[in-house]
Amino acid sequence: MSNEAMFSKASSGNTALHVAALAGNKEAAKLLVNKNPDLLYDLNEDDMLPIHLAARNSHKPTLMYLISVCKKDVENSPFVGKLGALLLTIAIASEFIDVALYLVQKYPDLAKLSDNDDDYALQVIAGTKSVFPSGQSLNWWQNWIYSSIPLTSSTMTKITNDIENQSSHDQMPKKFDWFKIITFVVGEAKSIRKKKIMHQQTLELVKRLCTALESLPSSDASPVYQNAIIKAAQNGIHEVVEVIVEMFPNAIYAQEPETDCNIFHIAARERVENIFNLIYHMNERKQYFYDSTDSSSNNFMHMCGELAPPHKLNLISGAALQLQRELQWFKEMEMFVNPSRRTWYNSDDKTPQMVFSEKHEKLKSQGEQWMKDTANSCSIAAALIVTVVFAAAFTVPGGVHSETGVPVYVEKTSFIIFAITDSISMFTSATSLLMFLSILTSRYAEQDFLYVLPKRLCIGLLTLFTSITFMIVAFSAAMYITLKEKSNLFLIPVALLACLPVSSFVLLQFPLLIAVMYTTYGPGIFGKKSDRRLY
Repeated sequence: MSNEAMFSKASSGNTALHVAALAGNKEAAKLLVNKNPDLLYDLNEDDMLPIHLAARNSHKPTLMYLISVCKKDVENSPFVGKLGALLLTIAIASEFIDVALYLVQKYPDLAKLSDNDDDYALQVIAGTKSVFPSGQSLNWWQNWIYSSIPLTSSTMTKITNDIENQSSHDQMPKKFDWFKIITFVVGEAKSIRKKKIMHQQTLELVKRLCTALESLPSSDASPVYQNAIIKAAQNGIHEVVEVIVEMFPNAIYAQEPETDCNIFHIAARERVENIFNLIYHMNERKQYFYDSTDSSSNNFMHMCGELAPPHKLNLISGAALQLQRELQWFKEMEMFVNPSRRTWYNSDDKTPQMVFSEKHEKLKSQGEQWMKDTANSCSIAAALIVTVVFAAAFTVPGGVHSETGVPVYVEKTSFIIFAITDSISMFTSATSLLMFLSILTSRYAEQDFLYVLPKRLCIGLLTLFTSITFMIVAFSAAMYITLKEKSNLFLIPVALLACLPVSSFVLLQFPLLIAVMYTTYGPGIFGKKSDRRLY
C-alpha cells in the first residue's frame, strides 16, 4: 500500500489505521505502523486517534499494541493534554482498568485533565459500578472462592510488562501456576480471580487519581472530587466515597447542585444502603446530617417516602416483599432523624407519612393482591393434604382386626412410622391452612407488610413444606407395608419417585420461603458493616 493510500481518509476522516483499530485487527495495525508510524497521530473528524477507537470499541490487544508504539514527545500524542485524558476516560469506560492504571502510573498528569466532554477520570470511574466489588453479585460459594484467592503485588505490575514488551510477550516462558489446578476443578474460579484482580486494580486506580488531584489548587480540585463523590453515591459505589473522603474530608459535605441533597440524602432516595451505612462509621460529626434537608425541605423520611427507583424494586421478588423493604427504609429513617423531624412538613405541606402513603398506594394494592394470590394457591394445597392425611388415619394399610378394631400391622416399625408421619402431616397442614386463611382475612394496613403478613407467610410456607414432606413419607411407609411381601423391586422406584414432589416444592417455593425469612428475620441491611472509621 502506498503512503498516499494509507493517508487517504474516508468521509469520517478515518485513515487505514483508524479502520484497523476500529475492527481490532492488530496484525493489520502492525503492518501499517511499521510502514508509516505517522498514522498513529492522525486525527479523524471526531478528534480521535486510532488508539482511541481501539479503546472505545473494546479491542484490548490492539489497544495495548498501540500504547506500546505511541510516543509522548510528538504532536497529537495520546499521552498528553485532552487526547491523553480522553484515552484514560475511554479506557475506564471500556473497563480496561489495568490499562488505565498503567496510564496513570506512567503519565500521572492525565488524572488532572478533562477530556473533550469535560469529564475527569475520577468522575468517569465513579459512574462505572461494575468494576468495583460493590458492583458484583456473587453467591455463597463464589464469595468463598473470591475471598480465598491470594493476590500479590506482582499482580499490580504485570500489565506494565504486558504493554511494554508486546513484541516478545508471546514468546515469554510460562511458569507453573498452582491456580490452574483450582481452575480445572472449579470452572468459574478463573473468571472470579480476574474479577478480584480487576477490583484490586480499580481501588489502586481511584487512590492514584485522588492523589493526583491533591497537587491541584483547592478551587480546581474541589469541583472534580465533589462531582465524583455525588456520582458515586448515586451509583452506590461506597469504595469511591471512602477513598475520596479519606483524602478530601470536606467532600462528605458535597451537595447535588439541583436539589442540595448530600450523599446520604442521595443514598436514601436511591435506596443505596452501602452508602447510607457509611454514616454509622462516622464520629460525632454525623449529627450534622440528622436534621439536614434538601432544597424542597425534604428530610430523610421524606426521601424514603418516595417510591424507590424501579431498578431497586425489581431486585426483590413480589410486591409484598418490595413494600416490606420500603417500610424497612422508612422505619430506619424514622429512628435516624430527630423526633421533631418525624412530622416535618416539606415545601408541599406534606409530612413523611403523607408522602409515603400517597406514593406507595399502588404498590400496596399490588402487594395485597400478591399476598392473596399466594395464600389462595397455598391454601388449596394445604386443604387437599388435610383431607388426604385425615382419611388415611382411618383407612390404615393392611386394615384392622374385625373383632378388636386394632390395625393388623400395629406392632411393625413401618406402621409406627406411617402413624407418626401421617399425624405430623395432618397437624402441620392444618396449621398452614389456618395461616393462609389469616392472610386472606387480614386488614392489609401498611404496617402489616413490615412484619405481620411476612411472619404469617413464613409460618404457612414452612408448615406446608413440612406437611408435604411427611405426607410423602407416610405414603411410602404405607406402600412398603402393603407390598413388601409381594415385590421388593417395586419399592425402589416408589422411594425414588417419592422425592419428586418434595424436590419440586424445594425448587419452586423454597426460594420464596428463604427470601421471606431472610428479609423478616435476617440481620438487616442497615448498621455498621466493619470497624473502619470514615470521618
